[in-house]
Amino acid sequence: MIAIVTALGAFWLGYLLRSRLAAHLSYAVAYLWAFVFQTLYLRLASFDDVNDPVFAPGSFPLEHGLVTLGILVIGFALVEAGHRLRTRLRHRRSIREERATDGGLAAA
Repeated sequence: MIAIVTALGAFWLGYLLRSRLAAHLSYAVAYLWAFVFQTLYLRLASFDDVNDPVFAPGSFPLEHGLVTLGILVIGFALVEAGHRLRTRLRHRRSIREERATDGGLAAA
């Protein structure tokens, strides 16, 4: 669930939202919603299936925490990549428009 939210939303949030803070905050909210939903789903599944629980009783699911932390870091990197791409494309567009308005004299 959190991998799907990260793969489908992180880059596009960074690309579409102008504010970097808003993009990171929106991704964090979407990630936390998916994280809580996924954790609740896995815990309830382990109570229903006593013979093959998702989380072993009495043990701390460290692997689950490390994987979800890795996905969170990758998501923030994707948000940042989307934001940087948007900034780079906007900068190129402004240079192209500047060259078009001065007739190419500034480049000479």
